[in-house]
Amino acid sequence: MRLGDLTTDGVDRVTALLVPLGSTEQHGPHLPLDTDTQIAVAIADAAAARAEGVVVSDPLPFGSSGEHAGFAGTLSIGTGALRLVLVELVRSIDWADRVVFVNGHGGNHEGVRLAVEQLVVEGHRVESWSPHIPDGDAHAGYSETSLMLAVAADRVRIDLAEPGTTTPLAEMMPQLREGGVRSVSPNGVLGDPTGASVEHGERLLASLVDALVKVLETPSCSER
Repeated sequence: MRLGDLTTDGVDRVTALLVPLGSTEQHGPHLPLDTDTQIAVAIADAAAARAEGVVVSDPLPFGSSGEHAGFAGTLSIGTGALRLVLVELVRSIDWADRVVFVNGHGGNHEGVRLAVEQLVVEGHRVESWSPHIPDGDAHAGYSETSLMLAVAADRVRIDLAEPGTTTPLAEMMPQLREGGVRSVSPNGVLGDPTGASVEHGERLLASLVDALVKVLETPSCSER
């Protein structure tokens, strides 16, 4: 159920509001700029369909994407602004039992963490969840491309998919932090999207939805 489709009188007994967090940033030559947002929304929608009283808000399509500077189309509001937006957003929600940020972009982690810490201290029932794919590549590679093929295949330019840097993320992290993605991968891809498939994407999506549903079935951090 989408919050934006409801009237104020239709907002009744919301046990959890899922807020998808994404980004607008380069995802190589083959994936759209809103890839992170699209994946977060798809996971949130599917999880909400399996849990009573769960509603999905419109996504926040801008995040902390400074590491993608130098690539056309990238928009970033930075960590500080993201934290502030999330804090003020949750302060306005007095009609839902619980808020869960569904974060689709790794660069958002610090801003989300800081916002949740502050909001919990203030007494709000709020937490965050991010997709975790064991052995998945980092950005616009096999995992993310497969997910997008499952979510919105018509928006994937698979004919343009090409490998980027395949160096393990831990090894290139110092240079990545210093010079951004462009310094380690001229095409913006961290991984190898060739061979990505709808079937693999559907399996990944199902496992991620299951993981989020488990979170919704577990008492929030402030209740534990």
